[in-house]
Amino acid sequence: MRPLYFDHNATTPVAPAVREAMLPLLGEVFGNPSSGHAWGLDAKEALEAARGQVAALINAEPDEIHFTSCATEANNTVIQGLLADGGGMVTSAVEHPSVLGPAREMARRGAGLAVLPVNREGVIDPEQAGEAIGPETRLVSVMLANNETGAIQPVWELAEVCRTQGALLHSDAAQAVGKIPVDVRRLDVDFLTIAGHKLNAPKGVGALFVRRGANLPPLLFGGGQESGLRPGTENTAFCVGLGAACALAGRKLEEEMARRRKLGDILLDGLRHLGTDFMVFSEGTRRLPNTLLAGFRGLEAGRIVEGLALRDVGVSAGAACHGPGASGGSSEGRISHVLEAMRAPQEYALGSVRFSWGLGTAPDDVLELVERLGRVLAELRRD
Repeated sequence: MRPLYFDHNATTPVAPAVREAMLPLLGEVFGNPSSGHAWGLDAKEALEAARGQVAALINAEPDEIHFTSCATEANNTVIQGLLADGGGMVTSAVEHPSVLGPAREMARRGAGLAVLPVNREGVIDPEQAGEAIGPETRLVSVMLANNETGAIQPVWELAEVCRTQGALLHSDAAQAVGKIPVDVRRLDVDFLTIAGHKLNAPKGVGALFVRRGANLPPLLFGGGQESGLRPGTENTAFCVGLGAACALAGRKLEEEMARRRKLGDILLDGLRHLGTDFMVFSEGTRRLPNTLLAGFRGLEAGRIVEGLALRDVGVSAGAACHGPGASGGSSEGRISHVLEAMRAPQEYALGSVRFSWGLGTAPDDVLELVERLGRVLAELRRD
């Protein structure tokens, strides 16, 4: 059987064009971009070109883009930087652990923390956010698209609330950038997080948008790279890879959105013909065009994932980075914090499997996925 990869929300393969763009930085263009000689200047030129490519995808200025090692570092930079000497923060109950983790740590150190509930579709109410913001609130951090369900949050509606009440606005857009249009001017955010490996760039590189004029103290101190916000010699080759991936995504965005939506329609139609009771989480709200989280009633997600893995199919029981027993259903009978916050029916949530697709996924792949899934579900129903 040919392998079928349907776990693009966990990570994506590096696109061929991205690999090609990186190769010179792994060879002849090896200089330190902080050096003043020809080798360093060549590396600096490549780095700044990549910065411009990242900025162009989200409608930012190049000097507003700061390269990081990953989205987790970017999120921690914002949260820890702004709350290091006190203040408070508002976030949502369905955030990625790289937001909830530092938020809880800063609360342990004395910062204020308000966690917004979500409705059954997994979406916050911006009015509740306004009510949660107090005089001490420095930051509101709400993701743009959820990594498990694909639900898109109304970040643009939060901006006016934050401006009125004097809070800064951050959005973790790791799952959104490269999949849907992301415009920092329309969103009116102060900070926005990008993850390279979610849009066909390598793992180990990300970026943080910081609006001009927004004051963000650094977490690290050193040589002053990345305008002093993220000192340390840049991973130039991977930064160039991120830039190339952003350029690729920008050229194909509308076309890819439409294509991925069609793949989702094929998948959903196939699931409906399998004869197994299931529900799609966040089905009634705007979602990423490449994500479908389905809960199969009365079945265990772990067993479904294992059965598919034996048939060379890669999917996820919730979010891969949550660790054993903490995502979308497991042999321990635990469901993800996202589905808990959505008050998802337990009989469906325990059997939740995330399907996510991307560049290179074809309609035939989806049809073959449905066929193999049907065999797994039939076997589990017989057990």
